[in-house]
Amino acid sequence: MSLNTKLPTTDMQVTSIRFERELIDKLKTLAGSRGYQSLVREILWDYVRQHSDDPGFQIQRQQIRAIMAAEAQRPERCALTGETIEPEEEMWIAFTTDHELVPLCIDSLEVD
Repeated sequence: MSLNTKLPTTDMQVTSIRFERELIDKLKTLAGSRGYQSLVREILWDYVRQHSDDPGFQIQRQQIRAIMAAEAQRPERCALTGETIEPEEEMWIAFTTDHELVPLCIDSLEVD
């Protein structure tokens, strides 16, 4: 599945997961009007993207709207190259056309 792919709920598989009531309340607060289940799906897809070697989870250069300098606080995966960014390593944070913030390796934006 690509970044931010939106499926109608009729095309999704129903599953059951148990959360603490306090966690659901906090998720509902964070999600606002979009609903906490959408937020949970977004969180889970972010996790899968961060831990997947699948190039389908990478972005294209033309999807980048803006970048800003950052320092990794934990291992991250470059959204352009798939390379690992180690903690305390300099990196870029890119704002994409899909309104996501994604990590980039410093050298991933160099022109070949």
